[in-house]
Amino acid sequence: MFLAIKEIMHEKLRYGLILAMFILISYLIIILMGLMLGLANENTAAIKSWDTETVFLNKNSNDNLSQSLINREQIKNFNDNDTALIGVTPVVMKTTDHERNKQNVQFVGLDETQYIYQKKLNLVSGHRPQNNKEVVVDESLQDQGYRLGQKIMLNSSKNYQIVGFSRGAKLNISPVVYGSLSDWRDLKGINNSVVASGVISNQELLTGAFPQLQRYSVQKFIEKLPGYTAQNTTFIFMIGFLMVISLIIIAVFLYILTMQKMSHFAVLRAQGVPAKHLVKATMAQALILVVVGYVGGVILTELTSLILPTAVPILMNWPLIGLLAVVMVILGMVGALLPVRLILKIDPAKALG
Repeated sequence: MFLAIKEIMHEKLRYGLILAMFILISYLIIILMGLMLGLANENTAAIKSWDTETVFLNKNSNDNLSQSLINREQIKNFNDNDTALIGVTPVVMKTTDHERNKQNVQFVGLDETQYIYQKKLNLVSGHRPQNNKEVVVDESLQDQGYRLGQKIMLNSSKNYQIVGFSRGAKLNISPVVYGSLSDWRDLKGINNSVVASGVISNQELLTGAFPQLQRYSVQKFIEKLPGYTAQNTTFIFMIGFLMVISLIIIAVFLYILTMQKMSHFAVLRAQGVPAKHLVKATMAQALILVVVGYVGGVILTELTSLILPTAVPILMNWPLIGLLAVVMVILGMVGALLPVRLILKIDPAKALG
């Protein structure tokens, strides 16, 4: 380790440029991971805030909550204790006095006697809707100018009033507007024979609970959300390619540096320095470059997250960042094996001749 640090300090410019490249690669990897987690959270924040374990939809809904319609005959065994009816439909929200301030939101209708309404709205200000035309909206809409007591329009319907703001109310990357199931039916344009879009339970229910409906575990339901799987797969491939690129960069740079130092290594070998000391120094250099580069990437990401607008969803998951650090260190050690092979093959007589 001493030899590795001594050489890095001696060749500050050379190793500084290599380190800067590792920092930028780590920065890009962590930023992409943060964006992936942020977008995934905006797809599922509301679902997770309901402590969802099981979801039931109409069998003809094509796995889409907003397209599902459930009637009374399909929920004969409904139990208010651990299940809740929700009605979901996308709407356009705007203030009555500012026609241009439009937002695409997901309206979620709730029954006031059930557990989501009673316990899972996560209010940060205001109160729950107490009658029709009162709504609770996601707190992110405050950044768009919406305030408590403000009158809003949903689609062409007027006279809705914001009575509260909720934390973690995002669904399909859109803010959620909580209201009543009656308002949901009005916005959806359906009659009273339809009671909900889906049945949400905080328990693991079997298919037999509602045999006329399609059952989903919460993980399977999330994977069926429009664009969710494709979006995450794209980010994972991008992160994977960047990690492979970092492996190649470590191997190539250390290989070139080792080639340039072959005569120095040969002298050291001729003086009796064991090859294992030179190998340890090379591995230590790789470790230092990867660790410092990754820490620098984390710091840059943290600074970036502080200045990014709230419209850019980025989520820092520290256990996952720690796991990614371990993977990067392993890749760095693997990349260092290429120059190590050269060191082990050094013949002092040939190198000096």
